[in-house]
Amino acid sequence: MVSRIPVLAALALGVVWLPVGGAAAQEVVSQPVVQALPSPEVQRLNRALVALAKAPRDRAALVEAGQAALGVDDLEAAIGFFGRAADVDPGHPEVALGLGSVYLRAGRAGEALLQFDRALAAGADERAVLTDRALSLDLVGEQPAAQAAYTRALELDPANDEARRRLAVSYAISGNNARFEDTLRPLLDRRDLAAQRARAFGLAIMGQNDRASAIVEQVMPRDIATRLVPYLGYMPRLTKQQQAAAANLGIFPRSADIGRDDPRLARFAAEERADSRLAPAGPPLGARPAQVATAPTPPPSTTVYTTPVPASAIGSAPAPAADPARVATVTPVAVSTAPPPPAPAPAPRPVERVADVFADLGAPTADARVSGDAVDLSRIEVRREAPPAPKPEAKPAEKPKPKPKEPPKPVHPSRVWVQVATGKKIDALAFDWKRISKEGGKSLAPYKPHTARWGATNRLVIGPVANRDKAEALVRELKKKGMDVFLWLSEEGEAVQPLK
Repeated sequence: MVSRIPVLAALALGVVWLPVGGAAAQEVVSQPVVQALPSPEVQRLNRALVALAKAPRDRAALVEAGQAALGVDDLEAAIGFFGRAADVDPGHPEVALGLGSVYLRAGRAGEALLQFDRALAAGADERAVLTDRALSLDLVGEQPAAQAAYTRALELDPANDEARRRLAVSYAISGNNARFEDTLRPLLDRRDLAAQRARAFGLAIMGQNDRASAIVEQVMPRDIATRLVPYLGYMPRLTKQQQAAAANLGIFPRSADIGRDDPRLARFAAEERADSRLAPAGPPLGARPAQVATAPTPPPSTTVYTTPVPASAIGSAPAPAADPARVATVTPVAVSTAPPPPAPAPAPRPVERVADVFADLGAPTADARVSGDAVDLSRIEVRREAPPAPKPEAKPAEKPKPKPKEPPKPVHPSRVWVQVATGKKIDALAFDWKRISKEGGKSLAPYKPHTARWGATNRLVIGPVANRDKAEALVRELKKKGMDVFLWLSEEGEAVQPLK
């Protein structure tokens, strides 16, 4: 009996299959198979596998295989292909774009944002990035930034219907009913079924459950409508991040998590609020992004493709395993046919603030002094004989009270910077700085490059800049030169070191 290990997942991880013997090989090749014609997505996948078998270390073949795996919703295999492509050519924009697409489909919006930023910084076409990047912003609760990105995507490609549908849902999450309806109207006039689905979710998000349910029951098959309608009633109770995931990706939270955001997404959202641009910025008030630990998981137990690839076509040597920092943990989400029970109220979260530890040290008291009206008996002349009055003893001088100590200045105070690049290796950032400094010219001359940790990678920033207004002016000036930069405010105590 032949083991049914997924062909695609094995190729993605660089596994080599060899026939056990001539009879086994003959069985795989010559056994007659009666099957339907594969779908276009599966045909594309099979072509990619054949090309990859001929050149296992070819970056273009690995990227094509990853895109083809996404086409058949095999996220485990897709991230394996893109991870191997990152080993071959880590700085290529298509590699970062592919990883971002996988993370987005898996509901890991924060990591997707990082990859989309790297793709744009490496020169990826905005039209290929903005629609998915905007959805990632929606998934971390940054609707204004997401809507600006969707609008830019539609300016570049007015026929981008997916961006239009997602923009409408984003307006619904923001509670803007007028823009929600206006955005969907051109698609509804064309009887676009996907737009009808987006309209149903948008109405449910805004609390119009009756209208949303009527649309679902009208345009969707009965079995799907029966399962979906109960969930629509829960949409107003979800957080903005959860609403975006449910409406765009079909990912609904567990009952216990309804109305409670993933704290990792909250950190990414805090970074977005540090700047109004469409790229993540640093933490403004003490919320720094946490490094997300990821680890590879075993491939799913069954993945069947209609056209098997012969074992002899696979490369003769395994490729290096993907970097664990790039390998995603993709957990399938099971949707129950019954509506989830009411969620418990979210637990209150502690409020973080910096207290002034010297507030209770009052101002120093004034020194006590002798009044100027006192009479000195030694100056009075006594006419009768009598011993002179003794002089008053001099009061010992009072010791000056110690002044309250000033609080020690932090080694790394909070300062304003302009971020110009990111990267894992400091040496690589030093090489990047040579190119960036030439592009910036005189605008960058007054500033020195510095680095700061950012989760699993490093920021390359210039500064410090005197204030936020000057930093924003510098950002606008550099953007006119085509540079991908944004303002970043370092947290008090956060280490920012000169680039060596």
